[in-house]
Amino acid sequence: MNENENIQFDCNRGCTVTRDAEDQLKCNYRLGCCKLASYDWMAGIGQEQFDKYFEVRFKNTRKGIYVNDSGQSIRVGDLVIVEAASGHDLGIVTLEGAVVGRQMAAKGINPETYEFKRIYRRAKAFDIEKWQEAIAREQETMIRARQIAVELGLEMKIGDVEFQGDGTKAIFYYIADGRVDFRQLIKVFAEEFRIRIEMKQIGARQEAGLIGGLGVCGRELCCANYITQFKSITTSAARVQDLSLNPQKLAGQCGKLKCCLNFEVANYLDAQSRLPKVVEPLEFEDGLAYLVKTDILKELMYFSYDKNSLADIYPLDAYEVREIIKMNRNGIKPESLKLEPEPSKPEFITSVGDESITRFDRPKKEKHRGVGRNRHGRGKGEGNQNNSKQ
Repeated sequence: MNENENIQFDCNRGCTVTRDAEDQLKCNYRLGCCKLASYDWMAGIGQEQFDKYFEVRFKNTRKGIYVNDSGQSIRVGDLVIVEAASGHDLGIVTLEGAVVGRQMAAKGINPETYEFKRIYRRAKAFDIEKWQEAIAREQETMIRARQIAVELGLEMKIGDVEFQGDGTKAIFYYIADGRVDFRQLIKVFAEEFRIRIEMKQIGARQEAGLIGGLGVCGRELCCANYITQFKSITTSAARVQDLSLNPQKLAGQCGKLKCCLNFEVANYLDAQSRLPKVVEPLEFEDGLAYLVKTDILKELMYFSYDKNSLADIYPLDAYEVREIIKMNRNGIKPESLKLEPEPSKPEFITSVGDESITRFDRPKKEKHRGVGRNRHGRGKGEGNQNNSKQ
């Protein structure tokens, strides 16, 4: 049997699970496999003040900074037992060294005043076994929890369940539009699952980050890749970028507006600040030119003598439009817009390089075959003469 057939990939926690020849469970960290994976771009840079701090990740996007006061030798990829609110948890070390200081600064953590939870020790074989047993219960627990919520008539959706490493506690992530009374629900959960319960409300974007997936751009969802703080997004971001207000195109997998709508808003606002406001058509000696299209980032404005047609449009730079507006206010009309370069046409680039798309329409060249030519280049008449001479 192939060894790869026994490997299980746990992308929720970023590790592989397998058993060796002695049936002992092995878990190995896979760099870049998990959500919100961090790249150590400061590897090899020593800063002693951060030597005892480590980033430990758990399921999906949950991670934290822990301190190693015991002086044990801990490295990236080690499975460690860490302090929890009740009992202990098991996580994977994903960052160490100077880059952890950068992570703490990004999260607003002050090492002098923040109360870090501790790393007890490395995980042993029986710790990993108990951890995997708890993970195996998560799926069926989530399904049963959803059924209980429906039976109690609660308007909520349980998106995910995460068991603690010791198997004594579980975090139930849920989505709800309003306030939910959990008193009866927690009692039923405690009797059904025999564990401590923690309910944690999340938003639709956070749920998409927990589940993960691919966006329409073909890349991993930003909320599952690197976004930790979700900012409000409105349709004004789409209007600034001159995007079509189509809900099907602007909404992400979470049903909300895409997070990437905010990425380029600052660039568009900066470019728009340099574009003149065209309230009226530009006046030329041969007629009025109407603004029909604007390329914001290129700072180009396209005008046409027919405001209802895009057939013949002429591009003008923003500063040229500004000068023409000043001339019109002073009663001066430029000669013609047609003195500008030829009307722009839609650019077309074939997918096969510089070849034209009409290459298939070219007529086939006729092959000029000599009448009765044989492979020696002689016609039938020549062959007959030779034969007669023989």
